[in-house]
Amino acid sequence: MPDMLVKLYTLAPLEPALEKVRKSGVDVRRAMAPERHIVLQWVAENFSDAWASECAVSFSRTPISCFVAVKEKELLGFAVYDATFRGWFGPTGVESAHRGKGIGTALLLACLHAMRWEGWQYAIIGGAGPADYYARTVGAIEIQGSSPGAYRGMLWKKREKKE
Repeated sequence: MPDMLVKLYTLAPLEPALEKVRKSGVDVRRAMAPERHIVLQWVAENFSDAWASECAVSFSRTPISCFVAVKEKELLGFAVYDATFRGWFGPTGVESAHRGKGIGTALLLACLHAMRWEGWQYAIIGGAGPADYYARTVGAIEIQGSSPGAYRGMLWKKREKKE
């Protein structure tokens, strides 16, 4: 999967995306340090140990560079920036039962707006999975020749499937 580039100075407003998910009782907000263990365990269980490792780095940033989507004290999704590399968005994920409800978009925009407020003009979406989604939602463009890019030679451990 290629990396993608986003112009942060042309982002859509954040508030409409947040309001959309608020109407269904979902709060998108910056994670807090005492939630670190909960978020990391959830990311590892729902996605991968590698993503949990990237997410762990986001808790060492000031401010924390992890946003979470929460409904009635239940974690539904997460997104991070400035984790694996500075100026990069991701990883991000929403629990499968809650996809398609705008949560991922709210998390994406929350992170990208935070990056803009922190002085970035551009963001890289590393190994962008749904490239058409990122192009449509935030105007991301593919960086030619970027796959596997920065992830070249990375160590991977295969997970055993849960029965």
